[in-house]
Amino acid sequence: MKVVYPVILQKGDQHILVRVPDLDLVTQGKDWVDALAMARDVICLTAVELQDDGQSVPSPSSIENFASERQEIVTLVDVDFDEYRAWLENRSIRKNCTLPSWLNARAEKANINFSQVLQEALVDRLGLSDRRGV
Repeated sequence: MKVVYPVILQKGDQHILVRVPDLDLVTQGKDWVDALAMARDVICLTAVELQDDGQSVPSPSSIENFASERQEIVTLVDVDFDEYRAWLENRSIRKNCTLPSWLNARAEKANINFSQVLQEALVDRLGLSDRRGV
């Protein structure tokens, strides 16, 4: 679901402060580009967490509801909750595992991709039809 949330940006000495009033969120970025990226990330992450907890995500307000104070910029940030959720579910997670030294040596000699083997084994063990668990 794509929506647009108003955000309020305020330049500080070293960072850009970002407020998302509709979700009662605050974040910051090192510059304007980073500030908008951080706003998008915190909005999407919060929305996904609310959805996963069975709660509704607050609808965005109209940008006209926010009067800009001195040295503040009121702007809009577009977010796509479905795209963000897909990214979260498909990102790689680092896992540390142990195995006997002799097995490690043979697997490395055979140029085995440990991550690929572990993924295939887990899909097989869990009886999944593909990597997404569908």
